[in-house]
Amino acid sequence: MFKPSQLLFAFTLLLGVAITVSSSSWFIAWMGLELNLLSFIPLLSSTENRYSSESTLKYFLIQALGSSVILASAPCSLFIQNLSYLVILVALLLKVGAAPLHYWFPPVMQGVSWPQGITLMTIQKIAPITMMSFLMSDLTMLVIMVSSIMSGVVGALGGLNQTFTRKIISYSSINHMGWMLAAMLFNEQMWTIYFISYAVVASSVVFILHSNQIFHFNQLSTMNLYSKPLKLNLFLSLLSMGGMPPLLGFLPKWMVMQEFIFSGASILWLSALLFSALLTLFYYLRIAISSMVFSSPKTKMSLIPTSSNYLLMAAAINFSPLLYPFILLLIY
Repeated sequence: MFKPSQLLFAFTLLLGVAITVSSSSWFIAWMGLELNLLSFIPLLSSTENRYSSESTLKYFLIQALGSSVILASAPCSLFIQNLSYLVILVALLLKVGAAPLHYWFPPVMQGVSWPQGITLMTIQKIAPITMMSFLMSDLTMLVIMVSSIMSGVVGALGGLNQTFTRKIISYSSINHMGWMLAAMLFNEQMWTIYFISYAVVASSVVFILHSNQIFHFNQLSTMNLYSKPLKLNLFLSLLSMGGMPPLLGFLPKWMVMQEFIFSGASILWLSALLFSALLTLFYYLRIAISSMVFSSPKTKMSLIPTSSNYLLMAAAINFSPLLYPFILLLIY
């Protein structure tokens, strides 16, 4: 399944994340980012996909720009420390693809395969967000608030007119980035819970799309004509990404909303994030309803893969919040 070189680069990729997360100095954290970048570039390039070279080059140039900006901020720390933190924060926002520095993210996602895309949406964001959580000051908190609001709105509006599933998922990732930036301001546990929940939900969606090789909106209408439960699970997983209660994707957003209310944070900030979440739910519902209701051409053979049961099990994790009351009954 995996080549030895791919296993090696995957190991060094995770090693780079671990070095950045556990480092005690900015230089070591920067080295971890570079190790992570150099390990991900060979994983992005693929001879099977003709668009991967373009996406790899775009990703490398953007990440190299962010790394060079982090290095350029070192002289600023000798004079004005807050200015140095601000420059590092802007570079990290560029690395994770948060608005208004998000323009590279959807084109790169469009040119990579689904496994590479889920890695880009999840693992590649751990190290920069961890570094951002160490940059808390009045000025950086204001920049994070503006970026969070813009990420939520851009991720919601950008996905409205998309027909490619990878671009829809990428704009959804930008929207979730806005929520993660908001969760990061409260405490480290909050954004960790949100990130893990998002990674689980996004992985369940990508697993189904990758197994059925779905890259365009039109393919959803002819997907598994004889497997309605799998199609229903896919759309419920998409709604879970949008934050539909009582699915798994709603729980971290609920926790962030509670923190906003209890801490007395900006209500306008929370309102912008909720507005963006409703827009993402709208375009997921539009995809689901049109694909389930419109008639599709019949085929002579089923497109069901042999691992359809595993796909159903992967999507069923979105219903885990429904089991929480029963778990509490068993505990008490």
